[in-house]
Amino acid sequence: MTSPVGQTDGQTSPRYAGLTTFARLPRLEDVDGYDVAVAGVPFDAGVTFRPGARFGPSYIRQASRLLRPYNPALDVLPFGRQQVVDAGDLPCNPYDIATASKEIEESAHALISDGARLVTLGGDHTIAYPLLKAMNRVHGPVALVHFDAHLDTWDTYYDAPLTHGTPFRRAAEEGLFLPGASAHVGIRGSLYDPGDLTDDAELGFTIVHCADFERLTVADVVALLRERIGDAPLYVSVDIDVLDPAHAPATGTPEAGGLTSRELLGILRGLRGLNLVGADVVEVSPSYDHADITCVAAANLAYEFVSLAALRPGADA
Repeated sequence: MTSPVGQTDGQTSPRYAGLTTFARLPRLEDVDGYDVAVAGVPFDAGVTFRPGARFGPSYIRQASRLLRPYNPALDVLPFGRQQVVDAGDLPCNPYDIATASKEIEESAHALISDGARLVTLGGDHTIAYPLLKAMNRVHGPVALVHFDAHLDTWDTYYDAPLTHGTPFRRAAEEGLFLPGASAHVGIRGSLYDPGDLTDDAELGFTIVHCADFERLTVADVVALLRERIGDAPLYVSVDIDVLDPAHAPATGTPEAGGLTSRELLGILRGLRGLNLVGADVVEVSPSYDHADITCVAAANLAYEFVSLAALRPGADA
């Protein structure tokens, strides 16, 4: 077996030099095959407040230059154990949401059709719907763990069926995820109506509210999630606004009282050994960032997903 092509050596070429691929990894066209693809989706036509997430992928890549080959928290060399590539940005029409959704689905499916894992850098949360459609074509319904301040299961905004507030309602209608194996984590802030929570429960989600972290530890939340997920194929979607604005100011719909970066990283690391088939990190809007706080957090979340992919069942094969 040929050894994976890893990062450009930071001891040979300074991290601020060279191509800005994710973690300074090879491009898709630089290798013969891959196990994990990292792809950007520069799309934000589905936002309802602050725009700018279309610039998220390039800024997350820039912040990822500091990532190193060994992940001590998970005791894994994620770029040495599997071939990871930067697949560039997926095509997405900036003027037509339905067209963009189809383009994203088809491009994502092409990347994973042979069994590779996909880590996606958004983009607004609208993109989770076509990504789940692509996953469904390969893996069937998945266990969905959704980290967010917001439910994203509303029905419509201004009669538009697909926006960044509706992807998981559309996904539920099409049976793209397993209701009893799925969860929201980090939900907080105001809602339109008490019925928002009732409607969400009927779609099959359980909710770990941010307020629950006052009595639950990270280990408690991990145990709850692992019990729900079981051995199902797992998709994880992270809206960066699940973090408190102190940890992620650069996002379209910030809400006070969120998770810390350490809490979120701890939960993700607790998913070690599960069958992660895909993940996304969305809603990074760089123009609102300070000292790259949000972009650094997003880059490290993507790194954890790549590391988890290296530890999934059968990865050694």
